[in-house]
Amino acid sequence: MNNKIAIVGGGFTGLTAAYRLSKAGYKVDIFEKGPEVGGLAAGFEIAGTNIEKTYHHIFRSDTDIIELTNELGLQDSLQWHSSSVSIYYQNKLFKFGTPVSLLLFKPLNIIDRIRTGMVMFFLMKTKNWEKFVHVSASSWMRKWAGKNSYRVIWEPLLKGKFDTFSNEVSMAWLWARISIRANSQEKGGEKLGYFDGGFNVIVKKLVEKIHAAGGAIHLNADVKKIYLQDSHNLASSSLTIKTEEGEQQFDKVIATVPSHIFSHFLEAENPTPTMQNYITKLNSVKYLGAVIAVFSSEQSLGEYYWNNINDLTMPFLAFIEHTKLIDKSKYLDKNIYYIGTYVPHDHTYFTMSEEEIYSLWFDSVKKIFPHFDKTKVIEKHLFKLKYAQHIVDLDYESKIPSYETPVKNLYLSNFSQIFPEDRGTNFAVREGNKIAELITQE
Repeated sequence: MNNKIAIVGGGFTGLTAAYRLSKAGYKVDIFEKGPEVGGLAAGFEIAGTNIEKTYHHIFRSDTDIIELTNELGLQDSLQWHSSSVSIYYQNKLFKFGTPVSLLLFKPLNIIDRIRTGMVMFFLMKTKNWEKFVHVSASSWMRKWAGKNSYRVIWEPLLKGKFDTFSNEVSMAWLWARISIRANSQEKGGEKLGYFDGGFNVIVKKLVEKIHAAGGAIHLNADVKKIYLQDSHNLASSSLTIKTEEGEQQFDKVIATVPSHIFSHFLEAENPTPTMQNYITKLNSVKYLGAVIAVFSSEQSLGEYYWNNINDLTMPFLAFIEHTKLIDKSKYLDKNIYYIGTYVPHDHTYFTMSEEEIYSLWFDSVKKIFPHFDKTKVIEKHLFKLKYAQHIVDLDYESKIPSYETPVKNLYLSNFSQIFPEDRGTNFAVREGNKIAELITQE
């Protein structure tokens, strides 16, 4: 058995794959570019507790991460909480997310409310998502939910999530979002899962298991290249990873990084036509970045956990009061908030200073919550992530790269292969399981 495996990227996919392969007897090394593992769910300290850099929760339908949680003996740390959702529109917050709240949603007239409800019910019950793949979400929702519903509810969501690509997004993606939330509904409303101590409890346990099995995790290990002994012999079995610390050889390599980053690892002076075609396919997947602010405050600002900002003049997409889902006693009795948005890589947010962004965003928070007092903010943290969301356009199925690359023993497993669902920790765990199973069955 070729038993020395490198995994590039220490997010949930890489950690899950490493855990599975370690259990199967492989010697695994993880190379993580950053100072910690966990990927988009990596944690940091605020108000005395570890919390994720980007807002996270799980749904009842997220069976892969729930099963992993149980397997790791962490089931008691996973707790289910009642969610609450609002839409900010025309300078007001409106309760949303339930049939009753839709019927009372004043920005739409009663006919549009009923029509929207019927469309939502249809999508929740539809299983044949393939028919939506080559249909844009914007055109489908305009046609079936109506122009008013699209303008008030769906257009701000799509533009906030995908910016200038909003009209290119597949309806299959939006169907998956609606279907997943529907499957998390219970009598009494939506239930969302969160871990006591944050998602870091899973990360820590996976790291512990990997180390116990003889695996190694290299932090601040920026992979520069993945070499073949003979770049013109794609069936060569020996692979070399180059970092600033030097070079190491492995029997197999799994890359869990974004496709665009992975393509740089494969660059050669004279690539074969097969390799060049593969690199071109990798680069056809387009990504948006995310900018997230997390802050603690003495103030409780609203009634709802999740506030969708359906005002296209506002500078962010979502305002989340985390301590409306999780009791603030977990955070030294402080209120914890997230502000987040998705933007192209050339957006000014990637060149603005942190203080400039805080100033802009806090001024907008005050428009939503007039009693907001920024002097009562205790801690604040800003994170800029370049590869946070892939663009699921109408041709996306043809762009999904396979797990097996043209190079023997070199594999790719990342969130661009998740379709039609959106990326998330549950699907990251699922992909880690899949790639590990592929290798162990060879």
